[in-house]
Amino acid sequence: MAETPEPDQPAHRYSAALANTIEATWQDRWEAEGTFHAPNPVGDLADGFDAVAGLPKRYVLDMFPYPSGVGLHVGHPLGFIGTDVYARYLRMTGHNVIHTMGYDAFGLPAEQYALQTNTHPRVTTEANIANMRRQLRRLGLAHDPRRSVATTDPEFYRWTQWIFLQLFDSWYDADADRARPVRELAAELDAGTRQPAPGTNPSGTPWSALDATGRRKVVNAHRLAYLAEVPVNWCPGLGTVLSNEEVTADGRSERGNFPVFRRPMEQWMLRITAYADRLLDDLDRLDWSDAIKTQQRNWIGRSTGARVRFATPAGDLEVFTTRPDTLFGATYVVVAPEHPLVDALTAEAWPDGTPPAWTGGSATPADAVGSYVKEASRRSDMDRQAGDRAKTGVFTGTTATNPVDGAEIPVFVADYVLMGYGTGAIMAVPAHDHRDLEFARAFDLPVTGVVEPSEAWRAEHDVAADAPAEDWPEAYVGPGVAMASANDDVTLDGLGVDAAKAAITTWLEAAGRGEATVQYKLRDWLFSRQRYWGEPFPIVFGDDGEPRALPEDQLPLELPPMDDFTPTTSDREDSEPEPPLGRVEGWGTVTLDLGDGEATYRRELNTMPNWAGSCWYELRYLDPTNDEALVAPENERYWMGPQTDDDVGGVDLYVGGVEHAVLHLLYARFWHKVLFDLGHVSSSEPFRRLFNQGLIQAYEYVDDRGFYVEASEVVEEDGRYLHDGQEVRRQLGRMGKSRKNAVAPDEMCARYGADTLRLYEMFSGPLDQSRPWDDTAVVGLFRLLQRIWRLVVDEDTGEVRVADVEPSDDTRRVLHRTTASVRDGMDTLRFNTSIARITELTNHLTSAHPDGGVPREVAVALVLLMAPLAPHAAEELWSRLGHEGSLAHAAYPEADEAWLVDDVVEVPVQVNGKVRGRISVAADADQEAMEAAARADEKVAALLDGATVRKVVVVPGRMVNFVVA
Repeated sequence: MAETPEPDQPAHRYSAALANTIEATWQDRWEAEGTFHAPNPVGDLADGFDAVAGLPKRYVLDMFPYPSGVGLHVGHPLGFIGTDVYARYLRMTGHNVIHTMGYDAFGLPAEQYALQTNTHPRVTTEANIANMRRQLRRLGLAHDPRRSVATTDPEFYRWTQWIFLQLFDSWYDADADRARPVRELAAELDAGTRQPAPGTNPSGTPWSALDATGRRKVVNAHRLAYLAEVPVNWCPGLGTVLSNEEVTADGRSERGNFPVFRRPMEQWMLRITAYADRLLDDLDRLDWSDAIKTQQRNWIGRSTGARVRFATPAGDLEVFTTRPDTLFGATYVVVAPEHPLVDALTAEAWPDGTPPAWTGGSATPADAVGSYVKEASRRSDMDRQAGDRAKTGVFTGTTATNPVDGAEIPVFVADYVLMGYGTGAIMAVPAHDHRDLEFARAFDLPVTGVVEPSEAWRAEHDVAADAPAEDWPEAYVGPGVAMASANDDVTLDGLGVDAAKAAITTWLEAAGRGEATVQYKLRDWLFSRQRYWGEPFPIVFGDDGEPRALPEDQLPLELPPMDDFTPTTSDREDSEPEPPLGRVEGWGTVTLDLGDGEATYRRELNTMPNWAGSCWYELRYLDPTNDEALVAPENERYWMGPQTDDDVGGVDLYVGGVEHAVLHLLYARFWHKVLFDLGHVSSSEPFRRLFNQGLIQAYEYVDDRGFYVEASEVVEEDGRYLHDGQEVRRQLGRMGKSRKNAVAPDEMCARYGADTLRLYEMFSGPLDQSRPWDDTAVVGLFRLLQRIWRLVVDEDTGEVRVADVEPSDDTRRVLHRTTASVRDGMDTLRFNTSIARITELTNHLTSAHPDGGVPREVAVALVLLMAPLAPHAAEELWSRLGHEGSLAHAAYPEADEAWLVDDVVEVPVQVNGKVRGRISVAADADQEAMEAAARADEKVAALLDGATVRKVVVVPGRMVNFVVA
C-alpha cells in the first residue's frame, strides 16, 4: 500500500494521511468482498446461510436517521458507532449478525427544504441520502448494504400502504383481545351472533334491515383505520395539519413559525386505543429502562374511576373523575373549548341580565364563549397544560345539577381542560385539586371540603381543625376520610378513599347517574397530512362517500410527479385544506371494478405522516428484496422470533435517542401487534431490548441580541469570549447547525482518521450519557493509535517489529486481565472502560519493550481486542502480521482464568485496629504464614516490641490485626 509521509515525520508513522489511505482501502475491500453480509434462511439473501445456521443470531438496529441537506455532524453517529462496535464484537464472538442502515425520508422537513431550494423533494432527498451514506461509510460502519432502505422508495412504501390496508381491513375483537379481519365481523353480524358495537350504528336500524351503504358505514366504524371528524392542529400558513410535536408551546408551527389553530376536521385515524392495555401491560416484558417505560405508561395514562352524568339544559353532561368520592365537593363544572356541547350549553342571556365582571363585558354568553373558544384555538395543548399559567375561562350562563345533592352549579368553558382526555369535561372540586382551586379563586367560586385533612397537613399549614375549606392555604390532596358527604340514600362520612369510591359508584350506578370505568390519556392516532411528500393512501371513495381499499395488486400507489407541489396556504384560520395531490390532473379519480362492476371512484388526496415508514422498517431490513411478502415468515422468525415461551421476540438491541421514548416507539409497537394478531409476524413486540445513547454537546456562543454566532470564529482573551471584537456568552448546548456549533465528521476524519474519531466518541463517556465535545482531547486517542502502531510496525522501515518469543508472566497476567475487562466493557456497552484497559495494556507493552520485540502472541491479541473499536487500523496490522483474510470474523481473545488470580497480594497490618504497615504475601497464604510475615515487617515488629499481644485476627488474603496491651 502506498504511503505518503508527512514532512519531518518517519516514513511509516501512523499519520492522518496514512490513516485515511488505510481506511479507504479497507472500506473498499469490505464492500467488494461482502464482509458484513448477513445471510437469511430463505430468499434472495440466503447465500451462505448453511455456514452460519448453527451460530447464535443477533439483530442490532439503530433508529434510522432523517437525511437532512446539511449532512451529519459528529453528534449524530455516536449511537451508530456504538452499535457498530457491538456488532463487530458479536461477529468475532461467533454470532450471525444483521446490522444495516436506512433512511426516514418522507415528511414536512424534506418538503419544506425542497420548496426553499425550488427542487423536487425526491431529488433533494436522494442527494441527501447519498451524502449521508458516504459519510457513514467513511466512519467504517460494518453494515450489510444490501438491506438498506429508504421510506421514500416505492418498493418500500408499497408495504407501508399494504400495512395500512391490514389496519383498514381489521377490527378489534375485545372478547378475543386481538385484531381480526373485518370480513369475519361482517359474517358474524350476518349470522346474528354479534351486534354492532356501541356508537357504530347511529341510525339504530337492525343490521338485517340495513342496505349495503348502511352496512358499510357500520363496518367502517369498527375498523382499526377509520375516518372521523376530530379536533386537529390546523396550520393555514403551511396548509396542513400538524402533530402535537410539530407545534411549539406558544401555539405556532415548529417549521416557519406560523400560527396554529385547533379546529375539527375529518381525518384518517388509527385505533391505537384498542391496544392500550396490551401496550401498557407488555412493557413489563421488555428489556427497556424504567425511565422509558414510565414515559410510555404516563402517555397511555390508564386511570380507574367513574363516569358521572350531570343534568343540564342541553341534556346530560358526562364527566370522568378518578375521585368520585369527592362528588359532594363539586362546586362547578368545566368543559373544554372543543367540547361538542359548548354551543348547546351556552345560554342566550346572562342569568340576571348583567354580564359577570370576568367576561370582559360581553353582551351575551354567546359573545363571551365565542371569543374565548376562538382565542383558545390559538394555544397549544402544551401551553394550556402549563402549570405556571394563570387559569382562564368563561361562564356559559347555564348550570348543571350535581347528581348527589341536586345543587345547581355553574358550567364554565376553560382551556385547562382538554378534549383529548376523558370526556372533555370535568367536575371541579377546588378544595381537593390545585388547578380547580386556582380557577375557583380567580372566579370567586365556592370551595367545599369533603375529605378530612390529616393532622400533619394541618400542622404544617397552620390550619385549625374547624377552619372552612375556603380558608385553606392550598388544596388538600392527601389521603383522609370523607366528611360532609351524605344524601338520603348514601353516606360516605367516615369512610376512607377506597371505601368511599366504591360506595358512591354503587349509588351512581343504581341511580342511573354514572358507572365505574377505566379511562386512558391515550388518544387514537391522527394519520392524515395535507401535503405532497408522503405515502399516498391506498383508498378510494364511492358515490356513497364511504372509503374502500385499493386492490393489493395495484400497490404501490405511487406519488404522481408534480412540478408545483406547494401546499395551498392562507392566513385565515377558517381556510379549508387543499392537498397538493388535488391539483394533479386525472389523478384524483380512477375507474375500478371492486367486485360490484366497473365504476368511477375518488382517490384520497391526503398523504400519510412520516411516522408511517418508521413504524415497521425493522421488518423490511430482514427481507428487502421480497416482492411477495412484507417479510418471509422464516426470515422474521429467525431474526426476531421468540426464543422462549415467555419471550416477546423482536430486535435484540435497538439504540436511539431518548426523544423517541414515546411516539415512535408506541406507534411501532402498535403496528407490530396488529401484524402479530393477523399472523404476519411471530414476535409480539418489535424491540426486545432498548438502549438510549446520550448526546454529544458543544459550546455555543450567544451575542447580546440573543443570536447564535459561529463557534469556530470565537476567540478567547483573558477569560472572555469575543466574536468580531464583541463579547459573547458561552454555554454548553446540543450540537447543531442552528446553534452554529456543529463539527463535521468529514473534517475530523481528514485531520485524524475515522478510527480516531470512533475511539474518541466511545472513550469520552459511557454510551448512555451526554458528554461535551472537545477538539483538544481527540489528539489523545490519535496518539494511542500511534503507540499501538509502533508496537507492531517500525516507523522508519515499515517492517513488523514483533518477536516470536514467549511473553513474561507479568505480561501474560496484564494481557488476560485486560482481555477480561475489555470483554466486560463490550458486553455491557461500556466501551470507554474497554478503551481504558487497552490503553493500560499498550502502556505496559511500551514500557516492557521500549526497543520493540513485543511477543507476537500479545501483539495479535492487542490487535484483535481493538478491532471492533478501530477496525481499519486493526485490519491493517492484522494483515501486516501475516494474516491474509479480514479479521471481521476472527475469534475474539478470551481470558484464561488462571492468569486472573493474583500470585501475590498486598494486605494491611493493623495494631489495635489502625493500619501500621503493609506486607506482600502469597495469595493462598494461610493464617500462620500471614501472621509470620506481619511479625517480620520492621515497622510492625517495632510496634510489637515489649507489648503484650492479647489476640491476633487474620483474614486470609485481606488483613492482619494485632490486639495489644
